[in-house]
Amino acid sequence: MKIGPFQLDAALALAPMAGVTDRPFRQLCKDFGAGLAVGEMSASNPRLRDTRKSLLRRPHEDEPEPRAIQIVGNDPALMADAARHGVEQGAQIVDINMGCPARKVCQKAAGSALLGDEALVGRILDAVVRAVDAPVTLKIRTGLDPDQRNAVSIARIAQSAGIQALAIHGRTRADLFRGEAEYDTLRAVREAVDLPLWANGDIDSPAKAMQVLRDSGADGLMIGRPALGRPWLFAQLRAALEGQNIPADPGLSEKYRLILHHLEGLHALYGAAQGARVARKHIGWYCAHLPGGDTLRARFMTIDDADAQRTALTQHFEAHRDSAQEAA
Repeated sequence: MKIGPFQLDAALALAPMAGVTDRPFRQLCKDFGAGLAVGEMSASNPRLRDTRKSLLRRPHEDEPEPRAIQIVGNDPALMADAARHGVEQGAQIVDINMGCPARKVCQKAAGSALLGDEALVGRILDAVVRAVDAPVTLKIRTGLDPDQRNAVSIARIAQSAGIQALAIHGRTRADLFRGEAEYDTLRAVREAVDLPLWANGDIDSPAKAMQVLRDSGADGLMIGRPALGRPWLFAQLRAALEGQNIPADPGLSEKYRLILHHLEGLHALYGAAQGARVARKHIGWYCAHLPGGDTLRARFMTIDDADAQRTALTQHFEAHRDSAQEAA
C-alpha cells in the first residue's frame, strides 16, 4: 500500500487513539508488523500547541518512517495551520480526524460531527491539502446515523481535494462503538473512488481480517481497540495477509518481557509519576490476556509508584511461571 511517496511494508495501520497511541505503543505495534502507526489526535487550536500534552504527542525524529500525526478541528484556516506546524515538527503524513464520535469532540462540531456538513468538509480538506507538501489522509465514519450514511459522498469530496488515503470505521457517529461494524458501505466507497482505502472496525483476528478485505474491497486494514493489550495481533494479521502460518500468542515469559518493556517506555516518556498513571490502563488491557489477570489488574490500579509497578508485574509473572512449571 502506498501513501504519497511512502511505500508501506504492510497494509496494516494502527488507528490513532487519543491517550493510547503514544510513542511506546506505536513502536510496539510497528515492531509486531504494523506498516503505519498514526499518532494521537491533536487539537488544531494553536493555544494548545505547546502544552506538555501536545509536546509529548509530537512525532519523534528517531521513530520509523513514515511518521504520521492526526489533527482535529472545524476551522479550515486553523486546520491548515496545524498541518503546517505538524510537518515543521517532523510529521511526514497528516491525517484529518472526521471519525471521532466522542461527545466532547462532536459538541465542538468536529470529528464525526463534520460529516453532516459536506461543504465544510470540502473546505477543510482543500485548505489542509494546499497547506503542506506532505500527503494528507482522512479518517471518517460511514455517516451521522444509519439513515444518513454519506461516506460515498465524503469519499468523492476527499478524492477531489487530493486526499491520499481514506480510512473508514464501519459505524456511524450515532453507533459509537455499539453493535457490529458493517462493511457494505466500504464496498460502495471502493466502487466509487480510486483512493487507497483502509477498513476499520472490529478486526480482531486473522479470519476476520480476511473476511473484511473480501467484503469491503479495501486495500488495507486499520486496527484500533482490538490491539489494546494485544500488540502481537499485528504479527498475526500480517502473516494472514502474506499467506504465512499464523504465529501463536506470545508465551508467558515473552509477554512479561514485552509488557515490562512497554511499562518502562511509558515511565521514560511521561516521567515516573505521570507514567505510572498512564501505565494503569495499558497494563489493565494486557491483563485480559494473562493468567490471573483480574488479580493483577486490581492490584495494579492502586499503585502510583513506578518502581512498585515494576515489582508488582515481576512478582505476578514469577508466581504464575512457577505455577505453570509445577503443573507441567
